[in-house]
Amino acid sequence: MTRREPLNRARRLVIKIGSALLTNDGRGLDVAALGGWVDQMAELIKSGVEVVVVSSGSVAEGMSRLGWRARPQQLHELQAAAAVGQMGLVQTWEAQLKRHGVHSAQILLTHDDLSDRKRYLNARSTLKALLAVGVVPIVNENDTVVTDEIRFGDNDTLGALVANLIEADGLIILTDQQGLFDKDPRQNPDARLIDQRQASDTALDAMAAGGAGILGRGGMQTKVRAARLAARSGAFTVIVGGRLPSVLSRLRAGEALGTLLLPDQGRIAARKQWLASHLKTRGQLMLDEGAVRVLCQGGRSLLPVGVKSVSGSFRRGEMVSCTDPSGREIARGLINYDADEARAIAGRSSDRIADVLGYVSDQEMVHRDNLVIV
Repeated sequence: MTRREPLNRARRLVIKIGSALLTNDGRGLDVAALGGWVDQMAELIKSGVEVVVVSSGSVAEGMSRLGWRARPQQLHELQAAAAVGQMGLVQTWEAQLKRHGVHSAQILLTHDDLSDRKRYLNARSTLKALLAVGVVPIVNENDTVVTDEIRFGDNDTLGALVANLIEADGLIILTDQQGLFDKDPRQNPDARLIDQRQASDTALDAMAAGGAGILGRGGMQTKVRAARLAARSGAFTVIVGGRLPSVLSRLRAGEALGTLLLPDQGRIAARKQWLASHLKTRGQLMLDEGAVRVLCQGGRSLLPVGVKSVSGSFRRGEMVSCTDPSGREIARGLINYDADEARAIAGRSSDRIADVLGYVSDQEMVHRDNLVIV
């Protein structure tokens, strides 16, 4: 496989564009730059590629319109800026896509939309229906109502979760740097651009260390994390400079731009994608070594006997994290018992569940079909 074969074959892409690019480093929406990306997206669409855009910029555009130079710290001020900026952001996307006869749609998501199975499936169905009729969805976090407790954290993460959601072939992250370097290029003139790696490569973490710009919440670390999330559904990620001339067209043509991060494996089942995409868990199960081995190597269900302790407050069917005795997360899944019930049967064999609870809901604490190794 040559370096850019994944892009040549891709038929569905998520393209994430950061705030610094969209607002020309905070000076207001850069309509000319946005129009250039749209021109290239139109070429992709004509070649048979389905495109979803994850667009940052609502808070930054709102700051510009309101005359605020520093990103607000208060939640209500962030929400106000997002509400103001979202107007101009969506109008600009619509106007630019309309030049090519392409319809657009606004999709605003919160974490709850992707953590609730029913809402997850609804969001997935809506996005796929839009793509099927040639519409470009413009996705953003619903900053006007979101709280810290249900925030994705950054649009890099949102882009990866959308890639999981719609089973995209790849995620392209347009940023204000040329890609991922082996050290910070702003402080080290000898820094080298990383050409291609597996997304799971732990050496990337040290290379990505560093903060975000004044406008965004992310940084290179969030982009590496997003690549790993996208890789869970078999999607590749390209981190590349958005200001490079014709960057999307050149990537599609096979040119070696930016940093390509590849998944270790192909697609996993849609339900497993949903499980892997959860960011918030409601509780934690600490497992013994035997249970860890059975889950990681045997692909089997988690039985109560392998659970050493239970923490958190959760209801039957909610997401819990499974850890080894050292506290390292090794899996997560949907639990078959409420927290108090799980505590009561932890460490006991399945044939004792009825003696302890007076009934048996399921023989397994977490069934293997509702469990994903992380």
